[in-house]
Amino acid sequence: MKLPLVVGVDGSEHSLRAADWAADEAALRQVPLRVVYASLWEFPQALGSVRAGGTPTEGAAFARELGKPDGQVRAEDVVEAAAHRARVRHPGLPISRAALPEEPEYALVREGKNASALVVGTRGRSGVTNLLLGSVSLFVAGHADCPVIVVRGNNDNQARTAVHSRVVVGVGDGSAGAVRFAAQEAGRRGAVLEAVRAWRCPAHESVDHPLITGEPERVHEERAAQALEAALRDVPPRVEVERRTVEGPARKVLLAAAHEADLLVVGARRRPGRFGPRLGRTAHTVLHHAACPIAVVPERA
Repeated sequence: MKLPLVVGVDGSEHSLRAADWAADEAALRQVPLRVVYASLWEFPQALGSVRAGGTPTEGAAFARELGKPDGQVRAEDVVEAAAHRARVRHPGLPISRAALPEEPEYALVREGKNASALVVGTRGRSGVTNLLLGSVSLFVAGHADCPVIVVRGNNDNQARTAVHSRVVVGVGDGSAGAVRFAAQEAGRRGAVLEAVRAWRCPAHESVDHPLITGEPERVHEERAAQALEAALRDVPPRVEVERRTVEGPARKVLLAAAHEADLLVVGARRRPGRFGPRLGRTAHTVLHHAACPIAVVPERA
């Protein structure tokens, strides 16, 4: 039995884009699509036509899809609208739906236990907040047992066709899951896999040894290249791979690479703490600021 690809929807234009992207991805993977809406509130109460302060609600996009006033949109309407869009994009795609009366972050994490991957959208509503990730998506990316794909992009409700034919993966220590996932995605798309390893030379190494200026940098770059090669040893030969070692902080290096990628893949080592598993700094940064969809793949210790 093929595990479904799950997409979380909430009535926003961002989740419309995520639902479209998820439909394309499910068709590419040849797996069922599952559309999930979750809220503790009854939909018309949670999403009236305008919030206090005059901000349009998340339900407006789906209301337009259905031709209904915002206040008459129900939770079932939300999942049906997203499912309808998926059927139009990919006739014959198996689709299931669920409207759940619970907190969305916990519902989606639970759904991820029986999913091949989870897809969510961003939640920003203005020029500034549009650059940042919402709390639900961030929580799901940090806690789900399966890969989580956060769909970003233009400020409309349309999923964009891949244009770069490039999947970028950040290769750090212990990123076998991310590399494997990225290789699979590149293979499905017929895309180039760009494997990026960031490296740094501690400042004291060049300052304390003026007679060997440049030598510490060379050593660190060679080590990065060796680690990169080791991480890629199990990538299938049919996948075209480009290797890059770049000096600089990993989060900045990957953000730059994301500008020419259709998908950016990063690993997330689960870090138990006071509030449960958390994302590392690199994953956290690219989720907030990358210019393309980001896949966060859990890495097990």
